[in-house]
Amino acid sequence: MSHQSIQYRILEGFDDSSITPEIWNDLIQKGTVNEIFLTWQWQKAWWQVFGRGKLLLITVEQDGKHSAIAPLFSDGGMIFFVGSGGSDYLDFIGDISSTDMLEHILLLAIKEVADFTGFRFYHVPDTSPTASKLADTAKKQQWLCYDEGDLPSPLLDIKNLPEWAEEATRKKSLVRHENWFKKNGGIQVQHFSNAEDILPQLDHFFSQHIARWEQTPFPSLFTENKQQLFYKCLTELTSEKNWLRFTVINWQDKAIAYHFGFHFKSSFLWYKPSFDIGLASHSPGEVLLRQLLLQAIRENANIFDFGLGDEAFKKRFATHTRFVRTWGIYPSSSINTN
Repeated sequence: MSHQSIQYRILEGFDDSSITPEIWNDLIQKGTVNEIFLTWQWQKAWWQVFGRGKLLLITVEQDGKHSAIAPLFSDGGMIFFVGSGGSDYLDFIGDISSTDMLEHILLLAIKEVADFTGFRFYHVPDTSPTASKLADTAKKQQWLCYDEGDLPSPLLDIKNLPEWAEEATRKKSLVRHENWFKKNGGIQVQHFSNAEDILPQLDHFFSQHIARWEQTPFPSLFTENKQQLFYKCLTELTSEKNWLRFTVINWQDKAIAYHFGFHFKSSFLWYKPSFDIGLASHSPGEVLLRQLLLQAIRENANIFDFGLGDEAFKKRFATHTRFVRTWGIYPSSSINTN
């Protein structure tokens, strides 16, 4: 395809008339990172609640059709991915098929930022070709490119290791703790995916999560009103897509554990769990985990994704670990970027 058939344009916002949520989400499948965090719904909710600075949604159009999106924003002279904060996996969306294409995107973004000082791209999976293209672009432009650290993301491969997945649900500690609740009144497990059912339960979920963490050095994120608003907004925007998996474990007529997660493109995501801290000695969190593993298997998920972090419990169940990496790109002092 000739270079003249490619156009780069900045959208007016998430509701720009030239692109629909369906077109946006279809483009995700053309890239290598096919995750809930790149969807129009997640990105719009994040920007609506946490957005700051200047939004830079850059689209690439080939022969009049959208082929890629760079969901960016600038703040304080730096340019980031929309979703930088709370999103496990981020990347460019669609087919960034060449270093030239990425170069054009970055240069267009720089032109929109008068005090440009650099790019910081959080949580790009190592499986993405973005890293090598960023390095190539930086070399060509005489910019400085840095690996600014990685984070692990443990996974349980249900599709290729079904016996391992089934065995995970039968681990002694999980079964023992669940049996205690069953012998002392029984449990009820409910999985919800629509806003009508989920929204009325979120305030109690937030309160339980705050209580769970208040005696630790790591306060709950839900002490911040913006975080609560984000989860409510996300619930509303994703409701009709059947991606949400809001799980509630009830015992003796009260909710003893919650989980706010997703089943997206055959990946069942462990995202934000909570449990009644007053019952910690009986490990309702392990009951929750077992029920989520069982549900992922029932729904024929290919992967149970434990999300970012190397907590010990994840290592007990994971079959392998992938990594995400943060990349920083900065102009050398002798380079004029305007």
